[in-house]
Amino acid sequence: MKIAVVGTGYVGLVTGTCFAETGNNVICVDIDKSKVDKLSSGHITIYEPGLEKLFLRNQKEGRLHFTTSLDEAVKDAKIIFLALPTPPGEDGSADLKYILGVADDLGKIITDYKVIIDKSTVPVGTADKVHAAIAKNATVAFDVVSNPEFLREGVAVDDFMKPDRVVIGTTSERAKKLMNDLYAPFVRQGNPIIFMDEKSAELTKYAANSFLATKITFMNEIAQLCERLGADVDMVRKGIGSDERIGKRFLFPGIGYGGSCFPKDVQALVKSSNDINYDFKILNAVMEVNDKQKLHLLPAIKTFFNNELKGKKIALWGLAFKPNTDDIREAPALYIIEELLKAGAIVQAFDPEAMNNVKALLGNKIVFAERQYDSLVDADILVIATEWSEFRTPDFDKITALLKNKAIFDGRNLFDLKQMEEMGFYYVSVGRKVVNQK
Repeated sequence: MKIAVVGTGYVGLVTGTCFAETGNNVICVDIDKSKVDKLSSGHITIYEPGLEKLFLRNQKEGRLHFTTSLDEAVKDAKIIFLALPTPPGEDGSADLKYILGVADDLGKIITDYKVIIDKSTVPVGTADKVHAAIAKNATVAFDVVSNPEFLREGVAVDDFMKPDRVVIGTTSERAKKLMNDLYAPFVRQGNPIIFMDEKSAELTKYAANSFLATKITFMNEIAQLCERLGADVDMVRKGIGSDERIGKRFLFPGIGYGGSCFPKDVQALVKSSNDINYDFKILNAVMEVNDKQKLHLLPAIKTFFNNELKGKKIALWGLAFKPNTDDIREAPALYIIEELLKAGAIVQAFDPEAMNNVKALLGNKIVFAERQYDSLVDADILVIATEWSEFRTPDFDKITALLKNKAIFDGRNLFDLKQMEEMGFYYVSVGRKVVNQK
């Protein structure tokens, strides 16, 4: 099939590349000429494991193209994906100006039947708004479909190529046929393509992410209890995760969730609820707990230094909101950095992929180490904010030699308590006892 993807951000680039990988001819369009030029010359603009290989292969095979012209992109395309930003407003609402702006343009330029697909995460009722925006100027038949993405940063290629399920919202039989043909190569192992109405599909995405955010937040609350009661959250996690009704995933406590999806989607679902005068109490509590959880390690750090952080050098491992991505949106590390700087501390940070993004945001407010252990030089303590694999089995002798204090504050529970105790580290984690406490 000939496919157009409007928007070359995270979702758009993964979507376009993966559809090209199954033999489709894909043209991606973006208004950012510098980004289009970079992509056209074979330079990928995001970090996502496994994506660059597919990107280069399909570009070489002539199945993946880039342009700044919307007319060129949609002229021959039967299917048009809208993968545009929907940034949250101050009230949590999703801003639809980019999607509706493109929809208005599409109505003026389409000359034959098209299926226009909302791939971005959008509030319930957006498909109707997109349809209305296109219909104002369109003189040909078209359908608007809701097809939410369920991509996890760090494993997005696998998620796209082997989806647990494909959710498609449409009441058009013509669109159903095209969408079924499009996704058939991705579900050959029997995972379902679930057809439903547009509004249900739109709500499904928000419901899924909000439920997962709730599950994470519940475990963070359990971790708070464990610390106060002397229990071990890892044992509790294993105990409840073995119940098949609950499952093992998303039960790891830490310093809160971040990223582009969970915070935005929870806020948007709360806003949609408020708009119809429904008080979604659970999700309001989720947001409140998560905001506090991001700074969970700060009191322990302040206590360690007797509330005198001015001039202290803090080594920080991890800036991305999760491993295997360079995404720093709503990353707990940024909130920790902000509070440390307010207290007069000096932050020496390292992250395998996200440092350039933080440099663009913070400039020279913190020190960026070229290598993992460089961040420890002359540092008083080590704080871990992201669970990158390379942080899981570090050289503890080197850590001991470089740190002024043999102290680790671990927001991701990377290390075994017994190991930390035997090696003599002062070790603070989440929902577990403090090791070698003063």
